[in-house]
Amino acid sequence: MNILVLNCGSSSLKFQIIDTDSQALVSNGDRCLVKGEVERIGSQSLIQYEVPGLPTTKKSDPIANHKSAIEMVLSWVISKKSGIKQINAYADIHAVGHRIVHGGEHFRKSILIDQQVIEGIEDCVELAPLHNPANIKGIKIVTRILGPKLPQVAVFDTAFHSTMPEQAYLYGLPYEFYRRYKIRRYGFHGTSHRFIAYQYRNLTGLEKFQTNIISLHLGNGCSACAIQAGISIDTSMGFTPLEGLLMGTRSGDVDASILEYLHLKEGMNFNDLDTMLNKRSGLLGISGLTSDMRELLEEESEKQDRRARLAIEIFCRRIARYIGKYFIEMNGEIDAIVFTGGIGENSATIRNRVCAQLACLGITISEKLNRQFINDQKGIISVAESKIDVYVIPTNEELMIARDTYKVINKALSEP
Repeated sequence: MNILVLNCGSSSLKFQIIDTDSQALVSNGDRCLVKGEVERIGSQSLIQYEVPGLPTTKKSDPIANHKSAIEMVLSWVISKKSGIKQINAYADIHAVGHRIVHGGEHFRKSILIDQQVIEGIEDCVELAPLHNPANIKGIKIVTRILGPKLPQVAVFDTAFHSTMPEQAYLYGLPYEFYRRYKIRRYGFHGTSHRFIAYQYRNLTGLEKFQTNIISLHLGNGCSACAIQAGISIDTSMGFTPLEGLLMGTRSGDVDASILEYLHLKEGMNFNDLDTMLNKRSGLLGISGLTSDMRELLEEESEKQDRRARLAIEIFCRRIARYIGKYFIEMNGEIDAIVFTGGIGENSATIRNRVCAQLACLGITISEKLNRQFINDQKGIISVAESKIDVYVIPTNEELMIARDTYKVINKALSEP
C-alpha cells in the first residue's frame, strides 16, 4: 500500500510516500518512495524532493498557500520527471496519513477521518492555533484533489501521552480551570517517543510491558518522556510545546511572574511576550547568535564564545534535570536513556555533556561508541558497566504515521 504522509505546518509542508503492508510491518520492510518539503509557503518558497537513488531536487518558486503547495507536490510526484516508478497516477496513492498536532482529551489513538473527526480536530484549534488549522487544511485539500473516497487517517502528536495519570498532567491551578477549559499538560512529540520505544524493543528483544526508558527528542523543539511498562507516564512539554526543556527559540520552563514584570518594565503586551517566549528565547535568546546547535558548538570551539558556551551548558543542564526527575518518578527502575532527534542523533558532544552530569546514577558512556553513532545509526553507546544503558535511535515519525494509517484502514490498530 502506497501511503502519502502529510505534515502541514503553519507555513510549511513536509511529505513522504511510504510503501507498507502487513508483511512490511513484521519484517521492517517498509520503503520510502519519496520525501520532500516546501518551506515559506505564502512567499518565495523553498522546495526539495528526495527520491532514493536519484539526485536531490531543490528549487525556489512563489507559492501562495497550502492548496498550491499540495497541488504542486502531487503533480510532481505523478510526473515522469520525478523518477518514482511506483507512482504514475493519483490512483497509485492508496491512502493518506496526516500528522495532527493536538487531539485534546478526545483523541487517544489514530483514527479514520470523517466529518465528525474533522469537527473534533476543529474543537482543538484553541489549544493549537498555529498547527491544527493547517492540519485541517491539509485534510480538506487532499479530499478535493484525490477524492472523498480515498481513506485518510489522523495520527495525533498528543495521543501517546494520553496515558499520563492526573498527578502528572494537572497543574497547580484552581481545578475549575481544568473542568472549564481542559487546561492541563498534554505533551507533544508523542509519535516520535512511541516510535523510539518500539525501536528499543526491537533492539533489545523486550516486550512492551518490560520497556522502562527515558526518551529524549532533541531538535529545534525538545522534549523528554518517561516511558514505564511501554506507556508514557510523564513528559516535559505541557499545555503547549513551550514548557519543559530549553529549545532552539523556546524558553522552556520559566517563572510565570517574569511575564508580569516584563509587562511593567518594558510595556510588553501578551503578543509581545508570546513572541519572546516562543521565537526569541532558548538557544537563540541566550547566545544572541543562533538557534542552531551545530553553529553554537562551532562558535564555542573556534572562538571560545562565552554566551554560546552558556547556551549549550543550560541546554544540557535542563536535560539532566528532567532525567533526574523521571528517575525518581520511575522509582529508579530505568533500563535505558535514548537520544533521538536532530541533535540527539547527531551530536556526540551534547550526548557526552548530558551523560557526564549523570555519573551519580552510575551512567557511563563509551567515548569511542559515542563518536561512531551519527547519520542514522542506532545502537548502544554506554559501557558494559553502566548501571543504565544509553542508546542512540533515529526517529521516524513519518514511518509510524504510515504504519498507523495502514493499521487503521485494516481495522487492526494496536501498539507496535
